Amino acid sequence: MKTIKILSIALVATTLFSCNNNGLTNKPLKTQVDSVSYAIGMDVARNVNTSASEIDRDIFIQGFINTLDSTATLIEEDKAREIINNYFRSKQEENRKKQQAEALKKAEEQYNDVKVASENFLEENKAKEGVKTTASGLQYIVLKEGNGEKPEEASKVKVHYHGTTIDGEVFDSSVDRGTPSEFFVNQVIKGWTEGLQLMPVGSKYKFFIPQELAYGAFPRQGGKIKPFDALIFEVELLEIVK
Repeated sequence: MKTIKILSIALVATTLFSCNNNGLTNKPLKTQVDSVSYAIGMDVARNVNTSASEIDRDIFIQGFINTLDSTATLIEEDKAREIINNYFRSKQEENRKKQQAEALKKAEEQYNDVKVASENFLEENKAKEGVKTTASGLQYIVLKEGNGEKPEEASKVKVHYHGTTIDGEVFDSSVDRGTPSEFFVNQVIKGWTEGLQLMPVGSKYKFFIPQELAYGAFPRQGGKIKPFDALIFEVELLEIVK
């Protein structure tokens, strides 16, 4: 709400300043309070220029004066807060999507060779003996078939795994660490969420995961996985943790 209050002050200031052409004259800055007042006006005006360009000043002043004079308002107070919050949430979401689209475009330009290499690898791999492909594009080989129950999306599992890129670089391995990992099936990448539900307990599968089911254009920064990398995991499902 602090942002909204600042924005409201900024809009009032801007509306008043806009009256300069209708008779408002600039006053000299004689005291410290005058200077502070003017400086705050400059600051809130900059805020308006970046945050409230779509606001209708006349309607804003109508609502401001109605509330200030305790006259009948067109919107109930609770509804007004809801409208304001929804507006700024929608703007934040628009900005987030815009930034994500720009980042995706940049990643596609910079890592197109990785994307093409991953696609070519999976296209060749799906024709190999023993490789099965699901409707989503997930590929897998059954190295060992268990006879236990299969986990569900909400299940917690204990697994051993070994993850590499398509060129064989290891980026993560519980096998190398010597300690199995536990996590919920629905809290990992999409390829894992789908693949784990195919496995009876006691199974060991090898998954070939398209980038769309892995980390896509935005893997963890500083890691060994590049944008658009297809990933390979050997996964052994040890148990469903109750």
